[in-house]
Amino acid sequence: MITKENVQGLLPAANVLQLDFVNGACVDFLQKQLDPSNCLGIRTFADLHDCTELFSNSEGYIKQHFLKVIKGDEFLSLSFEDLVKLISCNDLAVPSEEKVFECVIKWVKYDLEERKDFLPELMEHVRLPLLKPDILLNISEEPLLNIYGSKCKDYVFEAIHFNLQKSVQHFTIPKTIRCKPRQFGGSQKVILMFNQSNTLPKCYTEWYDPSTKLRKNVPGINECRKYAGFGVINDQFVFAVGGVDQSSSKSVSRLDVSSQPLSWVPMVNMLVSRFRLGVGVLDNCIYAVGGIDGCTPLNSVEVFDVGIQKWRMVSSMKIARFNLGVGVLNNRLYAVGGRNGTLRFNSVECYDPGLDTWTSIASMSVNRHGVGVGVLDGIMYAIGGYGGKYLKSVEVYRPSDGVWSSIADMEICRMRPGVVALDGLFLVEDELNSLSLFVIELKLLSNIPLQKIPLMNSLIKSYDEYHCVYNCT
Repeated sequence: MITKENVQGLLPAANVLQLDFVNGACVDFLQKQLDPSNCLGIRTFADLHDCTELFSNSEGYIKQHFLKVIKGDEFLSLSFEDLVKLISCNDLAVPSEEKVFECVIKWVKYDLEERKDFLPELMEHVRLPLLKPDILLNISEEPLLNIYGSKCKDYVFEAIHFNLQKSVQHFTIPKTIRCKPRQFGGSQKVILMFNQSNTLPKCYTEWYDPSTKLRKNVPGINECRKYAGFGVINDQFVFAVGGVDQSSSKSVSRLDVSSQPLSWVPMVNMLVSRFRLGVGVLDNCIYAVGGIDGCTPLNSVEVFDVGIQKWRMVSSMKIARFNLGVGVLNNRLYAVGGRNGTLRFNSVECYDPGLDTWTSIASMSVNRHGVGVGVLDGIMYAIGGYGGKYLKSVEVYRPSDGVWSSIADMEICRMRPGVVALDGLFLVEDELNSLSLFVIELKLLSNIPLQKIPLMNSLIKSYDEYHCVYNCT
């Protein structure tokens, strides 16, 4: 029988004698014994005896129960190296970064003479910029920060400066890990979906969680953004570009999915009024591609540079396009299909931001406007659209081959679908309020038959058209 008294001797003996069954039984026993008072010790024991499963489960337990773990004696006995590993984890379960700061101070004070010199290195991993100014003020008054090195104060000043930037700028892109919220429980990816509604808000917004297959209401946009373009920067900032109330517009709105409460705020207007445009994100910059200004199709392209918080024009496409798809692959921007008045296009252009030039590449096999574009494993997909009839066909483009090739069709036709890559899959949705699941196996072009995943009908309102799908954190 395995007990608390004999397990520490039994497991290493089982390893030496290669008794896998006994080893497994010991691991199961220790995993059941995990609690905040012993999990750090069990993790160290697992690491010493190369028990990867036990080590991984202990790590997860520690991060999940961090607030209780730091109250125990084992925490105070952690080495400096182990404490750095712990507080630098991106998936640490903490309601506020203030708790991480408090545990650092507590650990240092436990053996002040031996540990005081570690304080600056520990403070590097405390995400102070995420704290509110009043909390930062309290932290700045901590005596240890004033006594042991100016570097600690630098981190406080950085946090104050970041908060000041947020108050005066439209938005700020985190430049260090200290400015990024932790993400306990994995990447927390959700799909943000936009629909036109007959009631306010006219642009109805929902989150769809692929892991639970549940939808959740989030703040919508009061204006109809049926023909806007949408893009996401840094898995955090969602942009709605142009296309207000079914007319061309310079208007841009932004949603910060990490902020509370969630709300859409106006951004700097574009230089050109657009709707039915394409939008792509490249190097944390938003590109507005083509579209229509009034009744005039556009070949112009502009980019929002987050560094200077302004829009600027870049080289125009070779031909004017609206209802086009836009893809980003290998640091290039692709304008796919679209139309120009009565002409529908199968042509594709590629933009090199380093050279500020557009180049024509191979054309698709069919004309497509309202095409959805997705990128997965270095391959670009053109999905659905309209080419004289609504399309369910899919084509793929490999830059190494330089040609488009057809793969299996979707189950149903899709017009202006939203396309998102998630965990090796494509999720495709349009106004039919169903998801197509498109599985790419072994990075090849083989695929299983498409499946329709019904969403929660109780949440479906009076939508005119589904518009776009994106990953957000």
